[in-house]
Amino acid sequence: MQERNVQAAEAGAGDAGAPADTAARGFALALTAYLLWGVLPIYMKAVAYIPAIEVLAHRIVWSVPIAGAVLLALGRTDDVRAAFRSPRTLAMVALTASLITVNWGTYVWAIGVGRTVETALGYYINPLVTVLLGAVFLGERLTRMQMAAVGLAVLAVVLLTVEQGGLPWVSLVLAFSFAAYGFFRKTLPIGPSQGFFLEVVLLTPVAAGYIFWLALHDTGHFLNGSAGLLLLAGPVTAVPLIIYAFSVRLLRISSIGLMQYITPTMIAIIAVFVFGEPFGAARLAAFGLIWTALVLYTWSTLRARREA
Repeated sequence: MQERNVQAAEAGAGDAGAPADTAARGFALALTAYLLWGVLPIYMKAVAYIPAIEVLAHRIVWSVPIAGAVLLALGRTDDVRAAFRSPRTLAMVALTASLITVNWGTYVWAIGVGRTVETALGYYINPLVTVLLGAVFLGERLTRMQMAAVGLAVLAVVLLTVEQGGLPWVSLVLAFSFAAYGFFRKTLPIGPSQGFFLEVVLLTPVAAGYIFWLALHDTGHFLNGSAGLLLLAGPVTAVPLIIYAFSVRLLRISSIGLMQYITPTMIAIIAVFVFGEPFGAARLAAFGLIWTALVLYTWSTLRARREA
């Protein structure tokens, strides 16, 4: 699920006068990406017997060849070379890479321990956190509907905190880490594909070193019967991102915004009806508050675009 809001903002999406067939292709690509992200918990549950940090390391390492192949195919390697010559760009990439690592690691761990519903809530909250960060750090003014939406999200978190006896930290970490990732990712003077490649390349020495260390001590799973599953970690991470990167070139940002709720909805359905996670009255009430907040947020966004 990573980078999708960021890429939409960076790419600028298709313009309003795009031909119908172009918009249709963009919609099909975006829908494919969201559906792939939506079923990702099934893969993560399949590797739940492997420590989350090991799965994370393989997600990073096996994403590199896929991202690199796409850059070669698109002829974007000059941008990457220029980025490696810029200390400021590398520093910013290191920051965004760290944030996305926190996001990925929390997501993998949460699904493995049966907290998939909380991951869905986190990605529902994410756009509201993004709006809040814009208001706090960029001085963006919130509309009344946006303020009401943020207030409802806060109320949902309070409700879950009381019900669980503690903060729903999985949801909050996912929402805030990805929102912060998007916030800083916008400052990079490179496109989404190049940025993703740089991030995984910078993370690879540590990830590959950890995998090698596990192999030396015969405690890793790659050489002990799980190579096929762990090799899939690269495609399930990189392919949806690449498909999405193409889709945002063809669609308007408002269309992407409306579609972003597909993934957390699928995650919640899988969590309850496939994984059998509990979904009691308190969670139902909290999700109801979040869904109401998202309706207000979406309506406010669409109205602002029409006025613009």
